Amino acid sequence: MADEFAKGLGLLTGAGLIWMVLAGWYRTPSFSGKQLIAPVPSNLTMYDQLAVQLMYTMFWLALFGALFFWVVVPVGRELYARAAGE
Repeated sequence: MADEFAKGLGLLTGAGLIWMVLAGWYRTPSFSGKQLIAPVPSNLTMYDQLAVQLMYTMFWLALFGALFFWVVVPVGRELYARAAGE
């Protein structure tokens, strides 16, 4: 169980850190207004658009990755153990 917790925590912190860096670059127009939740600017280059897509991907990877290793894998192992009769 500790292995799954470490994997989930690693995904949560790693992907969360990448999301926070990219959100700081693209979703923080000024430090006096909304930070990390402002709309993404519309005049983006191709590389900026790729970074914004990576930002959204890292957000969902952080959430679903942690939930997968903390909930789905232990439940799957428990169901497998019950089905095998252990």
